[in-house]
Amino acid sequence: MAKAKNKTVPTGLKVSDYIAAIEKEDRRVDCEALLKMMGDITGLSPRLWGQTLQSGIVGFGEYHYKYESGREGDSLRLGFSSRVQNISIYIMPGYQDFDEELSRLGKHKKGKACLYIKRLSDVDETVLIEIMQKGWDMMAEKYPL
Repeated sequence: MAKAKNKTVPTGLKVSDYIAAIEKEDRRVDCEALLKMMGDITGLSPRLWGQTLQSGIVGFGEYHYKYESGREGDSLRLGFSSRVQNISIYIMPGYQDFDEELSRLGKHKKGKACLYIKRLSDVDETVLIEIMQKGWDMMAEKYPL
């Protein structure tokens, strides 16, 4: 049986087109702010990941992973996406070591590697930057640039 290919891969689509396609102005402004924050943290230019503009993820950096199962691939190191219900912020080491920071963040929900916020005004941006920087640094330790 052939191994499944990753759906989240870099595209040739422009990040600026992705941001411009966000219909809600307040959401678009928040995503522009995240774009700047992540650019400042990483020092890298963003790339759009995913299969379409609508399902895209704005990603910074890249790393190659290989699981014990043999599955391997490439993924972004830090990123975000605008979804119908919220903004998803992706920190690839996951949020299991972020309890203290998350307790200070403000209104959010979390998954394994996703942080969900409705809007930037719901959270303390200084703490959010701290969390993103910590995630970026953890990735650099595990997967050197």
